[in-house]
Amino acid sequence: MKKLVHVAIALGTRPEAVKLAPVVHELRDRGDLFRLTVISTAQHRQMLDQVLALFAIEPDLDLDVMRPDQGLAGLTSRALLGMETALAEVRPDVLVVQGDTTTVFAASLAAFYARVPVAHVEAGLRSRDMANPYPEEANRRLAGVLSSLHFAPTKGARDNLLAEGVDRARTAVTGNTVVDALRLLDASGRAASAPLPFDETLLAGRTPILVTTHRRESFGREMENVFLALRDIATARPDTLLVYPVHLNPNVRGPAHAILGDVPGVVLCDPLDYGAFVRLMRQSRLILTDSGGVQEEAPTFGRPVLVLRSVTERPEASRQGLALLVGTDRTRIVRETLRLLDDETAYAAMSRAKNPYGDGQAARRIITGLARFATGATPLLEPHDEFDPGSSHDV
Repeated sequence: MKKLVHVAIALGTRPEAVKLAPVVHELRDRGDLFRLTVISTAQHRQMLDQVLALFAIEPDLDLDVMRPDQGLAGLTSRALLGMETALAEVRPDVLVVQGDTTTVFAASLAAFYARVPVAHVEAGLRSRDMANPYPEEANRRLAGVLSSLHFAPTKGARDNLLAEGVDRARTAVTGNTVVDALRLLDASGRAASAPLPFDETLLAGRTPILVTTHRRESFGREMENVFLALRDIATARPDTLLVYPVHLNPNVRGPAHAILGDVPGVVLCDPLDYGAFVRLMRQSRLILTDSGGVQEEAPTFGRPVLVLRSVTERPEASRQGLALLVGTDRTRIVRETLRLLDDETAYAAMSRAKNPYGDGQAARRIITGLARFATGATPLLEPHDEFDPGSSHDV
């Protein structure tokens, strides 16, 4: 009997679960080739569990590392020790990680210590600023050094890896699995029917604007500037409804409620489950965010994105005019938001529904790469099978 390739997947946050769900499902469908073990660090307990339930994923091991108001050093050490124990128990042939979280770095380091090859999904993203985003830029660079397989979402991401000396034969351009995840939800209808955690009659006759902001590098004055800008927008345009699912971190929740809690036209709610979040993205006129994932998701729905950061490791949407970096400058956030609300030509230029990040086939390409790696074949993907943004299709 042919020996199955034992693949372990490590995840711990909502974005990881969203982007790895298509890989999990693809591996399950290929039980003739693969044995799968899902390891959860539960770095973000509540937000992670929502997504796992949505995509019908139950971890085989749950390390439960989350602590209230956790610091990075404590989180990293708990995740590292937990992953060390988990890998010794399950002994996989390869460990798959995704993105740039603390879970990714700790799991990659534990796998390196255990001499387990690491496959990095969403490899090669670089802002080239270690403080933006913090600590994600460091996490993904460190994971890249520790990885044996690099699944880059775009050609630009692979170019970053090649410039750092990564062997081209161990890279593949797959597209981003978040587009696969959106297609799974679209096919199931779960996003379209997901209830919103506020009175939906508030949306009647108003233009919804979705807001997300939670980055550590913006804690303090810069985040307060964003909240003041939102207050200004709501005051200037009472025909809008700014919906802000507030991150659970007290460094975000405290100032958000202090500045925006009593502002008409602003809805502050708890973090949405992913199905509801996708529904709200689709319904919104535009999106203000500092999230990397949202920058990738919004073009699928043709929604312009104002990026509340000074730099981005996802430049493709900005280069195509689908996103605009506005930073945390109060005046600029207000000006650019009002411009998109009032200038139909400017809005149309930023709402072309052509996603440069994926075509819904990323998970299949990743599975192909894992299978080829297991047999010693190179490269991970043949050039004709790699992601080509010119042939991408939207949900």
